[in-house]
Amino acid sequence: MIEWSDEDLMIRDAVRGWIDAEVRPRLDALDSGELPPYDLIRGLFTTFGMDELARSSFEARAENADGEGGGDGPGRGNPAMSLIPVIELCKVSPGLVSAMGVSLGLAAGTIMKRGTPEQRRRWALDLLTMEKVGAWAITEPGSGSDAFGGMQATARRDGDDYVLNGSKTFITNGPHADTIVFYCKLDDGREPRDREILTFVLDRGMPGLEQSKPLRKMGLHSSPTGELFLSDVRAGRDRLLAAGSGGGKESARQNFVTERAGVAAMSLGVIEECLKLSVEYAKTRELWGQRIGDFQLIQLKLATMEVARLNVQNLVFRHIEMQRAGRTPTLAEASAMKLYSARAASEVAAEAVQLFGGNGYMAEFRVEQLARDAKSFQIYAGTDEIQITHIARDLLSR
Repeated sequence: MIEWSDEDLMIRDAVRGWIDAEVRPRLDALDSGELPPYDLIRGLFTTFGMDELARSSFEARAENADGEGGGDGPGRGNPAMSLIPVIELCKVSPGLVSAMGVSLGLAAGTIMKRGTPEQRRRWALDLLTMEKVGAWAITEPGSGSDAFGGMQATARRDGDDYVLNGSKTFITNGPHADTIVFYCKLDDGREPRDREILTFVLDRGMPGLEQSKPLRKMGLHSSPTGELFLSDVRAGRDRLLAAGSGGGKESARQNFVTERAGVAAMSLGVIEECLKLSVEYAKTRELWGQRIGDFQLIQLKLATMEVARLNVQNLVFRHIEMQRAGRTPTLAEASAMKLYSARAASEVAAEAVQLFGGNGYMAEFRVEQLARDAKSFQIYAGTDEIQITHIARDLLSR
């Protein structure tokens, strides 16, 4: 794949029109955190029939006992259909994609892969249609990148139930989530690092479950992030997802692949928008009697941005082709995609701020917001340093 098809471009233009009408006028409210993103996301789903597409896809696979290949979200028949809205939304408000992606790809995706047919219908369907909001809770205050080894949240058997205790932080959608996929360790007397990872599905309002207010952060203000506190939360076996091959740890790793590969599409949106804004500014801003685009240092910035755009676009196209071929990236491949594209987006956005000079530091010129948002790509879903580790381990194991 070397370019978008005519059908892809029609979808892109339709999504752009919706974003111009519905999202851009609300950017200030989104970036201040005043406006939660969920009604806008639901509006996107309703406008383009993504909710009904997800529902019909779910029903068609309802009898699929293993859950493989179905229900991860709308647009599975055409991988480009899933990524085009991501790219276009990230040109304006990357936080919308973060909120949507966690609810669909991580929360619903985990339930669809690991849940029984009853669990999928009970929790996943409402997430896939965005009728409810999902969170995926693995990160803890003391664990960070050591998500599994440092995990302190526990599940203790009590008769036929489990009693859950612990806390989670940096949880996307945490303050507003209706459904929470919660990772913890079985308290069975073994050393903490040797304990089995279990995955439960929790509902808002369960006794002992507290969801914090949104945390203040550098960027992605349109994606609410919060903390979860569990104190003797009682969960029945009906809330425990199947361990499957590799247990809960492997379930999380599969989601890391999905999330990291998706960052390439998010990065492409930021890069394309920063390049567009920078070219427009370079054509119209004048210094010493000429437009700044005539200065070679400015031309170098624009050329470097275009190289980044082409490279990240090619990663996105490769990912689409892999999906069409029925192939999932390895963890190392997904990590390489994320490492390169996240760095590229952050560097391009920072250079856009520099190109705009004083105006770039002002919110009204928009590159300031995109630079803050893009920095998060190098941190969440595994830091740059973790991506390097995963890539290198794969190379050294061959």
